[in-house]
Amino acid sequence: MSAATTRSRTPRTPDRLCVEAVELARAAAEEAAFPGVVGAHVSAVAEGDRVVTHFFESKEPGYRGWRWAVTVTRASRAKNVTLDETVLLPGDDALLAPEWVPWSERLRPGDMGPGDLLPTDAEDLRLEPGWSGEDTPPPNSVVSTEMAELVEAEDADVTDRAVVPVRGSITSVAEELGMRRARVLSRYGLHTAADRWDESFGAKTPMAQAAPASCVSCGFLVAIGGSLGQAFGVCANEFSPADGRLVSLSYGCGGHSEAAVMPAPLRPAPPVLDSMASDEFTLRPAADSGSVPVSESDLPAADLGHS
Repeated sequence: MSAATTRSRTPRTPDRLCVEAVELARAAAEEAAFPGVVGAHVSAVAEGDRVVTHFFESKEPGYRGWRWAVTVTRASRAKNVTLDETVLLPGDDALLAPEWVPWSERLRPGDMGPGDLLPTDAEDLRLEPGWSGEDTPPPNSVVSTEMAELVEAEDADVTDRAVVPVRGSITSVAEELGMRRARVLSRYGLHTAADRWDESFGAKTPMAQAAPASCVSCGFLVAIGGSLGQAFGVCANEFSPADGRLVSLSYGCGGHSEAAVMPAPLRPAPPVLDSMASDEFTLRPAADSGSVPVSESDLPAADLGHS
């Protein structure tokens, strides 16, 4: 182990003059803080050669466990101690604010209000381009600018320029076909939305478990298009808890359109044997029943198995 390594691991000895400059450090802390919030002197820590930091308690409300740190220093062979910096630092048991979380991770469903804007990231996994390609056609296309300039320069009669547009635009074609959206839901976005909607209005909800039938056979269900229409629809029953909501086809409620005409559920027949009461059985028949002799002399001798 080298001598330099040994010296770096050896604790520094605080400079005596810097350690004794407690009043200078306190005056600097009181000047930076409000009056009466600088508490007792806690400790003095050597930061380097002739550099010492004094720590004072902070009595400022809301800063429990924080300390005023005042760093003082002096030049080599000088006896005057000067001020370096003053700062409020948290201690080991200081009350700190929670770690900052980006707004995209803090946002929850229902947080948006009137006038709020929610920008989406360009690489949002829930979205994908509505169409492929670019607005500018390929260079070898008859409608490209390069091909038009080449035909004009060579004075070639390749085609009728009057009926062929000079420049094509995929955006204009998409708008004409009703696909003016630049991005649409990706497969990941569809799956996450379906899971979220099924959790609120799906087959596993208590309302659906107690419903007489599912929404797939309800007359109040409004069908939707696209791939989601295979599993979801919109409820149009004003008395249903899902009115105007996107519901799973396996969801259901008591407002089913055919609930009044559905046959009543079968009820089990009453039990044949009554297991709630006990029947009395006599061990010996009654004397007046005619099944026993009147006198004991008429009784047959009991066969006890011995003479």
